[in-house]
Amino acid sequence: MAATRVLGNLSAETAAFFLCDMQERFRPAIKFFPEILQIGQRLVEASKILDIPLIVTEQYPKGLGSTVAELDISSAKVVVPKTKFSMLVPEVEDVLKTMPGVRSVVLFGIEAHVCVQQTALDLLARGMEVHVIADATSSRSQMDRVYAFDRLRQAGAVITTSESTLLQLVADKNHPKFKEIQGLIKVSAPDSGLVPKM
Repeated sequence: MAATRVLGNLSAETAAFFLCDMQERFRPAIKFFPEILQIGQRLVEASKILDIPLIVTEQYPKGLGSTVAELDISSAKVVVPKTKFSMLVPEVEDVLKTMPGVRSVVLFGIEAHVCVQQTALDLLARGMEVHVIADATSSRSQMDRVYAFDRLRQAGAVITTSESTLLQLVADKNHPKFKEIQGLIKVSAPDSGLVPKM
């Protein structure tokens, strides 16, 4: 049972996207990295289409490299290097203060049980609604990933998928950006080990 009752409604006008530490040195170590990267690309592109602020962090980029080249983060409001595991470092807090209407954060990246989890818990503690995108979030270990999702669900986060989130953000086939979002999700998300093979 969740710690608090969360409605899970999303609106482009009150949302921000948080991309957590999708860096080059993690590529060989993270389970399903190519698959979550593919979904991360969709989400980054959707943030541009829907004009939703994108906040990006990089964990110790001197040692772990920059955000992977496949993710075009040129539209990000900020790209912040950090050593703290949570994304809520002072520079990110400062950006959030300039966006007082943001009530929901769409969170994705790596690792689920460390930086993503600590970010989600910090956001929840500040009264934000957090939507963790399961098909765009992973860890080195599948066990850590799955238990992180369980813990975050119990803490009050919404664990969801990219397609569900994007369609919720447009909410109507008559939305002016629906066709562009539909183009992003036309091909189903790749299998990223979240559902047993049938």
